[in-house]
Amino acid sequence: PPAVPPPPPGPPARGSLSLHRAYLRSPLGLLRLGQLVLGAAFWVTVAAHKYEGAAHFALFAAVLVWLLTLALFGLSLLGRWELVPWLGSRWLLTNLVHDLALGVGLYAAATGIMGYKAGQKSYCNLPGYSQHCLYSAYLSASVCGGIAACLYLFSGLYCLSRRCRDQRDII
Repeated sequence: PPAVPPPPPGPPARGSLSLHRAYLRSPLGLLRLGQLVLGAAFWVTVAAHKYEGAAHFALFAAVLVWLLTLALFGLSLLGRWELVPWLGSRWLLTNLVHDLALGVGLYAAATGIMGYKAGQKSYCNLPGYSQHCLYSAYLSASVCGGIAACLYLFSGLYCLSRRCRDQRDII
């Protein structure tokens, strides 16, 4: 009878999932937590109120960046970034590009949009105005977005400084 070749080896056994506590206490881990909190505050504030026009883009940008940040945070917290094809071997660069291009860029645009819309609604901030007013919601979203953009800038600069010192890990 013909010889049957042995089956190919299976994937390497992985250890149990555990939290990468050093990442959680690192500057990047703390910045990610702040980004997630402020990003959620931004898009929940916008989504909870009536919005129109360019606010749709601001909401899209905030949710997109928030979801990508959540994925980066989760993979980094679990220490499983090597599971991401092509990007896992370049995790520091991936975080750097995410923070500076997507985080700062999209949150700056969303903050500008919400600040402009708050300026358009500033008339309803007057005492005695009885109609429903979106000024506070737009202003709150703008402030949250501006602070989130600053946090993305700080984390991007942190990753850039590690990259310039020839370090390849995020902590």
